Amino acid sequence: MISEKELKNLISQVLQGMSEDKPEIKKVEEKIEKIIINSDLVKDVKDITEIDLREVIEVKNPVNREEYLKYKRKTPARIGISRAGTRYTTNTMLRFRADHASAQDAVFTDVSSEFLEKNNLFTIQTKCQSKDEYITRPDLGRRLSEDGIKTLKEKCKMNPTVEVFVADGLSSTAIEANIEDILPALLNGLKSYGIDCGTPFFLKYGRVAAADEVSEVLGATVTCVLIGERPGLATAESMSAYITYNAYVGMPEAKRTVVSNIHEKGTPAPEAGAHVAHIIKKVLEAKASGQDLKL
Repeated sequence: MISEKELKNLISQVLQGMSEDKPEIKKVEEKIEKIIINSDLVKDVKDITEIDLREVIEVKNPVNREEYLKYKRKTPARIGISRAGTRYTTNTMLRFRADHASAQDAVFTDVSSEFLEKNNLFTIQTKCQSKDEYITRPDLGRRLSEDGIKTLKEKCKMNPTVEVFVADGLSSTAIEANIEDILPALLNGLKSYGIDCGTPFFLKYGRVAAADEVSEVLGATVTCVLIGERPGLATAESMSAYITYNAYVGMPEAKRTVVSNIHEKGTPAPEAGAHVAHIIKKVLEAKASGQDLKL
């Protein structure tokens, strides 16, 4: 644990270093890092998110604990939490903050290039130039960049029956948590039905409607985008599959069929992959998707 005296000395050195040369500031930073690493406080910190909220009841002396747990296990929602006066208890607040931090990380972190390379996904980009622009300009996230269109024409199979691709959406965490399981299951499922598939790829800063331009560029009969969904406090790993028949830029949202809540505590990725493949088969048979498709 860092003592008050040590902190005061460090602050004094930092202030002094700010008025002198940069090497002095570097020395102070290294000293702070060394103290923090060796601190008992750091050694005692545990990852609070490792505990499954569905197995925790913070209400003191519940009348029927087992019945309470039965309901909690059916949902990741925050039920069975407690309070101290008008405030949350410390543990409840810490878990809330931890889950909120995970949600922020899911939105603002990019899918790693190593992960994409491992899964044989080349990258193209929408017209967004940064994560901030992606969040503030949804319209740009729906259209492909000129370089992206050119790359698709060079690397992808043209006029496939089904084009499956991956987009980061609002959760890079969801992509890295699910793609390794769902993509092979989906592609193998389509192959087992004898359905012709295009070339999978990764779309950076992509919105759902970007699939419409992908369809036009590649001439795909059906497009399926696997995309990270907006994270919440229950999970930051949820993704969805949006499926469209004969998509075109500007098409109504009601024309899309969606399979959502794909994550470990929802529909597991391997199961979702097989299910999406079956739905695509139905879409091709009916030549319709969204509200026009009767499942």
